[in-house]
Amino acid sequence: MEQPLALLYRDDYLVAINKPSGLLVHRSPIDRHETRFALQLLRDQLGQRVYPLHRLDKPTSGVLLFGLDAGTARLMGNDWQAGTHKSYLAVVRGWLAETTTVNHPLKEELDKIADKHAQADKPAQPALTDIHCLAQVELPYPVDKYPQARYSLARCQPHTGRKHQIRRHLKHISHPIIGDAKHGKSSHNRFFQEQFGCRRLLLHADSLSFVHPVSEQMVTISAPLTDCMGRLITELGWGAHLPTWEAS
Repeated sequence: MEQPLALLYRDDYLVAINKPSGLLVHRSPIDRHETRFALQLLRDQLGQRVYPLHRLDKPTSGVLLFGLDAGTARLMGNDWQAGTHKSYLAVVRGWLAETTTVNHPLKEELDKIADKHAQADKPAQPALTDIHCLAQVELPYPVDKYPQARYSLARCQPHTGRKHQIRRHLKHISHPIIGDAKHGKSSHNRFFQEQFGCRRLLLHADSLSFVHPVSEQMVTISAPLTDCMGRLITELGWGAHLPTWEAS
């Protein structure tokens, strides 16, 4: 039997889930073989139509917000994210600086199938991400060319919404996310698979704050870590650096 999606928030207008890693938000020509989608699963679980208000990459877990009717979706509109505050947790290669602001424009990444009609020569768009180092660890394993392997737990707060922005910005500063098959390093990805049994992208949308379209009150929704990423952070001794709801 299909496990129900974990509901993080619900009122008469909005509902938020804790999307698992590996679940698409909706059907996509990129993954034609997939048969499970957050949109359809949540619709069936609630017994009503839902309207996705933003996206998370398939391998990214965390807060995913839907409207419960078309009117609410229109109220939120395409500009609603301009007033939102998003926070992500990531496990990255190397030791991060305490605080880093990455202001690096990004060209749109086009998929051969899904974006075949998109403008190929579109100029790079502004992209800004704040990155804070929460914890570091050095492990006694020669994963790469060094006798030890260093990793950091990062909190990432994007101020723009470019495709794969956090993943690309962390790669840009030479701290790719563990488990990122496209922007990361395969030797470190394999190490985490073999040593910790964690095969996912270690990126989690842990918090979303926004102004409610009807009450006009600020709403903050938090998503706990519930899979191997949460276990990994505890195993590395980083649990104390997380809010209590994440460490539980």
